[in-house]
Amino acid sequence: MATQESFMRRAISLASQNVREGLGGPFGSVVVRDGEIIGEGSNRVTSSCDPTAHAEMLAIRAASAKLNNFDLSGCEIYTSCEPCPMCLSAIYWAKLDRMFYGNTIVEADAIGFSDEFLYKEIALSMDERELDATRLLEDEALESFNLWAQMEDRISY
Repeated sequence: MATQESFMRRAISLASQNVREGLGGPFGSVVVRDGEIIGEGSNRVTSSCDPTAHAEMLAIRAASAKLNNFDLSGCEIYTSCEPCPMCLSAIYWAKLDRMFYGNTIVEADAIGFSDEFLYKEIALSMDERELDATRLLEDEALESFNLWAQMEDRISY
């Protein structure tokens, strides 16, 4: 019978295998529903030249594809390391019920994977962030929002 520990071991195994194969960083993740793995991912940032190809993101994408649903309520995620801000946000967006993690962000920082800057930036107002951001065409940009607000058959998420 599958246990929480066995799912975490799978996430850890994916992370180690990823390093051995030279496909990306030491991160692995699985999404589980009703005691069954429905999505797996390991970090593919460098091998796919995709900065969003984190283990959690790929596991969420695989689970969503398998269920044909963007709402992963009723599922849990097991990840070999405490998620970065992007992955943590995706976990919330996917409505996962619970998260289990192995390594911490402090341990990740010790081997060169630091998210401290991102966590600090997110907490700042737009004009205090290091990223230069300028608003353009705000009136034109509102068109799509107005169209969405008027749609009677929109799928909210």
